[in-house]
This record gives sequence, C-alpha cells and structure tokens, in this order.
Amino acid sequence: MSDRAGESSADQDLQTVIDRMADGFFALDADWRVTYANEEGRRILRAAMRDDAVDPSETVVGCHLWDSIPNSTGTEFYERYHHAMDIQESVSFDSYYEPLGVWFDVRVFPSDEGLSVYLRDITERRDLERRQRESLRAIQRLYAVSSDQDRTFEEKVEAILTLGCEYLDVPNGFLTRIEDGTQHVEISHAEHPLLQAGETCPLDEAYCKRTIERDRLLTVVDASENGWNDDPAYETFGLETYIGGQVEIDGEQYGTLCFAATTPRGEPFTDTQRTFVELLTRWVSYELERQHAAEQLERERDRLDEFASVVSHDLRNPLTAARGRLDLLAEESDSDHIAPIERSLSRMETLIDDLLALAREGSDVEDPDPVDLAALATDAWKTSDSRGGTLRVALDDSEVLADEARLRQLFENLFRNAVEHGGEDVTVTVGPLADGAGFYVADDGEGIPEAERDQVFETGYTTTTDGTGFGLNIVAEIADAHGWAVRVTASEADGARFEITGVEAA
Repeated sequence: MSDRAGESSADQDLQTVIDRMADGFFALDADWRVTYANEEGRRILRAAMRDDAVDPSETVVGCHLWDSIPNSTGTEFYERYHHAMDIQESVSFDSYYEPLGVWFDVRVFPSDEGLSVYLRDITERRDLERRQRESLRAIQRLYAVSSDQDRTFEEKVEAILTLGCEYLDVPNGFLTRIEDGTQHVEISHAEHPLLQAGETCPLDEAYCKRTIERDRLLTVVDASENGWNDDPAYETFGLETYIGGQVEIDGEQYGTLCFAATTPRGEPFTDTQRTFVELLTRWVSYELERQHAAEQLERERDRLDEFASVVSHDLRNPLTAARGRLDLLAEESDSDHIAPIERSLSRMETLIDDLLALAREGSDVEDPDPVDLAALATDAWKTSDSRGGTLRVALDDSEVLADEARLRQLFENLFRNAVEHGGEDVTVTVGPLADGAGFYVADDGEGIPEAERDQVFETGYTTTTDGTGFGLNIVAEIADAHGWAVRVTASEADGARFEITGVEAA
C-alpha cells in the first residue's frame, strides 16, 4: 500500500511539503496504526521497529506502533501519546530513546481520528548542554581546589590533574619540569608506567618537545593517523591522544601540563576543553611563580636576619667598648674632641637602631591587638629624645587595632623627626583625623617644603647632618605592614603634619 494512495491534490501538496521537512512526522489512527509518515518519520520508525516488523523496502503505513517497536509500552513515549489521546490536548516533551541513542523534542497533536506526531532530533543540542554543565562543574571544582588554603601546592596539582582527567575523559594527567634536555615528571595522576612522578626521559623522546615549541596548546586526537608513527615520542609512550601546554615562571620555561591516552579520541577537543587546559597551565604557572617568590622572600628574610645579627652583635659590641673608653677619657681629660666623638657615637647608635628596625619591618601585621592610642603616644614621648619639647595629646579614649611595639616605634620616629627639625621648644600634637579613620602627628616646626613631601619616606632621605635617612622610611614601613597609608602635609602652625589613614578602631 502506498503512503500517499487515495489522497486529493491539496492533500498531496501538503504531504509534499511535510515530506521535505527535516523533522520527522507521522500520523496514527485511533487503533495506533501508522496512517502516514514523511521521509524522516519513516527513517525514525524503521530504525525503532524490529527487524522482522517491516521490510526496509516497504512502507511503515499500516504498522501497529506499539507492536512493531520492541519494549515500547514502558516508555515515556507510550505514556505521553496515550495521555494526549485521553485528554484530547496537545503534549510537548523531550525524551531520550535509548535503542537509537537519540534525544527527541516531541510534539503530539490529538484529534478524533488519532494523533499527529512531530519528532526533532535534539541530540546535538543536548550534548552541548551536557558539555556546558560538565564545564561549569569542572570550573567550580577547579576554583574550590585552587582556593583551598589547607592544601599544599603538590596536593592542589594532584587534585586538578584528577579533575582534568575526568573532564577530558583521559587516564593520564601530569606536570613536567624540563631541564638540561630532560623531561622530569614532577606530579602525576596517571595509569601509564612511564608517566608516574619521578620518571624521566630525554626531551627528544617526549611529546613535550613539540609542546614547548609552540605558543599555544598542542593537541593530538589520533597520533597514528596524524603522522606520529616515526616520532621517538610515539615509539616510547604510544600516546594516541594528547593535549598539553607550556608552564612558565616569570616568563621563563619551566615545563608542561599535559593530559593523554593510549587510545585515539575520535573527535577534536572542543574550544571549551582547550580553554580549560589553558586555564590550568596558567594557574600552575601562577602558583609556581608565587611559590618561587615566597622562596626568594624567605631567602631575603634569612639574609636580613643574618644582617640584623651582625649589626646587633658585631657593631654594637665595639660601639659599647668605644663608649666605655670615651667615658674613661672624659674623666681624665677635658679635651674639646670629646663632645664631637660623643655625638658621632650617638649617631652611630641611632643608625644601628634604625637599620635593625628596617630589618625587622618586612612582615605584615596579621594579628593586631586593641591598643590605647593616647596612652601609647604619651608613653612613647617619654622614651623619645624630646630635648625639652612639648607633647599635646588631643585624643579621647580611643583604641585601635595594631601591633603595639611597632606602633610605639612609629610614634617615636615621628617625635624624633619633629624634635630634630623643630628644635628643643617644638610642640608636637597627636590627634584624630576628621573622618575618624586614623590619626595625625603634627608639629609647629619649620615644616617640609611641598616639593620634597613625596621624597621624605624614601630610604636615606634626610635634610640634617645628624639624620640617618631611615626614620620616616621606617614610619612608612610600619604603616604599610598594618595596611595603613601615611602622607605628609602642612600643620596649622606651618610645621609638618603626618596623617595615618585606614586605621581600624578596636
């Protein structure tokens, strides 16, 4: 029986249009027999029906839908079609038909005579949505791993290699270091025996040789089909699938981050997958740079500690001996040379104190305590060389979060600076800033010219013969360690005014 037998000319034209549709269409009568199917509909129905239910060369018209398609009575299609027939209302749904491995967008329109069914293959769209969900989950997991402060760098890399293998559906992920023409596998999540942590091979026998020669990722989805058969790397490792990128530290080559399998992939890596691997290589590069910087900082701190030790012992000891000898000399003689020597020794002692302070001010204040600002300023004035100057504290009872010892040193250095430049009759005022976000230390001395205010915090800057050039630099270092900012301007008395901002109240 023909699919189009006995139809009118108008019906024939409509069927011609429907038959040319890319989507599948078929009609059923009230007894669930196929009365019409367009070309795509016939293809879908034939694929779903049993081999003996319909001859591929014959029409599907007249076949009973549920008798012809195996195990169809328990499917969503069966339930939805019957529901539409029962309520005589259209039904739309998406469903996966496992025997065909296809997702369908289904629209069912009932009538008294039966059903009209439209089927659209949305498998590609569903696959895209699935890949997008997988990509989102992978990014979320990557963020969770990278921001986990309790994991070491090695533990984080192991976790992202595991994540990358799952996301890319490959069994091998590894980080390499390349040095002196040799590839070293540093960290891995791998099944391949030659890709375990600690394994090495000549760079000429590694896939990474081609990776580091490129500015972008190297991707291989079927090595034997892409001309790798004669490559030493293929002979050594036998990898059919590979994706990898360069890892750098401060712009210098470190190695590679790679994912691989000994079986062909069958399809190219998607743009999203490539972007994901690039993101991993950049993250590893950043972490290695940060680790490298931390190691350098640690070495610098060790050198500073050593320097402080030398200054503290090897310089203070002879200075103490010189002071002792000078005291004995002063008892035996009233030479005019004694006072200049005394001033020089005092300057040396101040210089040593400032150098030691600079050596100790490298670390941030991590656990500040409540500190009474007014009380500390008053106490710091007592331990400063005030030379007859006057302190005025214009602070109410206020507490700030700070490292008390370092804040005391900030006050002492600002007080010493005021006395050195303002003279013995200088008046120094400590008060709150108008917005309450800090405090100021002002004096009525000679002030600092506006053109020089940007320089006063630089190491070695001084305008007096007795100055060390470190005092205000130490002030800036202490403020920075607390996360504060410091600037200099003119006081109401045309002296110097130092404003410390960003101070948190306790």
